[in-house]
Amino acid sequence: MSMTDELLGRDRAEALARLLLNANPAADGDALRGAAASLAGRGLSERARLLAGAMREDHGTAPARLNAIVRAAQQDPEFSGWMLWPVGLAVAWSALEAGAPEAFDDALALLRELTPRMTSEFAIRPLLGDDLPRALAQMQGWTGDPDWHVRRLASEGSRPLLPWAERIPALIADPLPTRGILDALSDDPEEAVRRSVANHVNDHSRHHPGFVVECVAGWRAAGGAHVDRTSRHALRTLVKRGDADALALLGYGLARLDVTPLALSRPRVMIGDEVQFSATITNRGSDAARIMIDYVLAFPDARGRERTKVFKLARRELAPGEAARVSAAQSFRPISTRRYYPGLASLALQINGVVHGRTEFALDEPARHSNAPLPRPTT
Repeated sequence: MSMTDELLGRDRAEALARLLLNANPAADGDALRGAAASLAGRGLSERARLLAGAMREDHGTAPARLNAIVRAAQQDPEFSGWMLWPVGLAVAWSALEAGAPEAFDDALALLRELTPRMTSEFAIRPLLGDDLPRALAQMQGWTGDPDWHVRRLASEGSRPLLPWAERIPALIADPLPTRGILDALSDDPEEAVRRSVANHVNDHSRHHPGFVVECVAGWRAAGGAHVDRTSRHALRTLVKRGDADALALLGYGLARLDVTPLALSRPRVMIGDEVQFSATITNRGSDAARIMIDYVLAFPDARGRERTKVFKLARRELAPGEAARVSAAQSFRPISTRRYYPGLASLALQINGVVHGRTEFALDEPARHSNAPLPRPTT
């Protein structure tokens, strides 16, 4: 059984139809049962939308009536899990269709009630897209909710690049509207909430790096029991890119270092195999040096163009004159998110954001592996 079927397959959809009929016996439930039988071959979000539309066919689109049915269904503990994604969507769509402020507010209130049973982070997006200030004003209040699921919804539901969710262009263009939510939750006692906050801020790394640094700087100035870990997670993309301001916030500044060229365990690597590498780093400065060590892998894509990916390696503190040897192995076994192709590749250390040289090697298909000379880079 696929993950999609496990999360929102026919059995869950039929259970949703049954639970809603228990709450509203006057309905026939034909639309939801029909939708449940037609889920095969559809993605998770497509299934949620299909079931949400069928739910509205069965139980109507009037917000007050629909919300009352959903609240009645909540009396059954089985009314939980991924079946609530389409329920939340149906609630949000009906509120927006009605166009009344009270319907909008009650939809938000109901999504808040549902989120401890299954996060409403996907269903809340249409409301944010329709009236961002009104939605965020209520979500700001959720940052003080005693239930951590609700506090997390305030951050996760308003993430600019929430996976599987529709985009909210206004939040991608301008990160400031959610700053109050992020600051209020940055040192939350629940780790799931803090991780959501860090992921939310990290989403802005590409288009608003200055906002990311400013936000984390504010947290660090305010202090807190968890600020170091949350800061590192929020800054992870900027750190991999060698952003000097992000590194400085974490205590990694310029350092006088000698770095030996990377030594590789082999000059040619078969796709599916691995290469080991090592280097020695020496602090030539007169002060202790805190260093964050990453490594940069460059490799060809399917069209022969160079791709790069940065991997974490180690953190060290070196006294003046102290040397440290670092080593690791890089696998070239294909994975679901990355494939490898033959051609020229390279590895390099990146220390406190500064890349130190490149050591090249050949990637070969297993059948082509030989002792032939290394391919030369094209110009």
